[in-house]
Amino acid sequence: MKAVGFRQGGPIDREDALIDIEVADPSPGPRDLIVRVHAVSVNPVDTKLRGGAKPADEPMVLGYDAAGVVEAVGSEVTLFAPGDEVFHAGTVKRPGTNAELHAVDERLVGRKPRSIDFAQAAALPLTGLTAWELLFDRLRVPRGGGEGQSILIVNGAGGVGSMLVQLARRLTKLRVIATASRAESIAWVRQMGAHDVIDHRAPLHDGLSGIGVKSVDFIASLAASDRHLPAYARIIAPQGRLALIDDVKSFDIVPLRQKSVTVAWEGVFTRSIYGTSDMVEQHHALCEIARLVDEGVLQGTMTRDLGPMSAAALRQAHALVETGTAIGKLVLRGIPKS
Repeated sequence: MKAVGFRQGGPIDREDALIDIEVADPSPGPRDLIVRVHAVSVNPVDTKLRGGAKPADEPMVLGYDAAGVVEAVGSEVTLFAPGDEVFHAGTVKRPGTNAELHAVDERLVGRKPRSIDFAQAAALPLTGLTAWELLFDRLRVPRGGGEGQSILIVNGAGGVGSMLVQLARRLTKLRVIATASRAESIAWVRQMGAHDVIDHRAPLHDGLSGIGVKSVDFIASLAASDRHLPAYARIIAPQGRLALIDDVKSFDIVPLRQKSVTVAWEGVFTRSIYGTSDMVEQHHALCEIARLVDEGVLQGTMTRDLGPMSAAALRQAHALVETGTAIGKLVLRGIPKS
């Protein structure tokens, strides 16, 4: 099958940073689906893994979002059948979705929303799952709960932020405060449902004071967590909860001790990497996200369609993601048939 891969890490502006290749078709394990990929989206994890990879003899295939159609199933599959339309985020332990076909454990897959196309659906899985787990599993906000409390979402216009703002606004009673710094990102975050928007380039304490908030009960730190840590120690409420997703070289939580703050990491691949007993929760979450999209409770976050998948198109997508200024999600269609 056709795919897009790479053999060594480095800057995205190299001609061989991503290349068009051919690899063997995947074979399903007992609980695997073989999905014909109709669309993918690009996430920061793609660029980080590519940029820091060591040289390899065999090409590596990235991609951790896809929407497509089930083409074959393993011997123990019970959740899906050939012909089902699905979307999923996969795992870093296996070859990715930047290919014509993708093998993925059925417990990591959801039924595609019926009301949107494959490209729009491909924008949702990784960011939707990350936001869902961060809000309900890590910050432990009860669904429908949070009345009288507030959440600060730092970097609300990114992929995860776009989903988290919606989930917090639509499925809880929290006051949703997001950060954004440009006119277009501020408008986007408001469109997603934030009650308030403050500038993360300015002191967070000043931004909160400007909207009459002294402290927040929950903080979702989606970017620059190490840089914002002193501010978090100041603005978080006693016995508050802080969850983060970004890569930081160090994160000293001692300043949070006096307030008895709970700190949690969210990693969307934790369940799949370790084969946890609750892996199927990602299936349930994706199916619920699909239902909410079809009911109009959640909206899609695709902001740019870069056309059919190819090495050149994916290099463009990686370069855009690496700017750190992308709003919502970048999507590519499946690899064209010869």
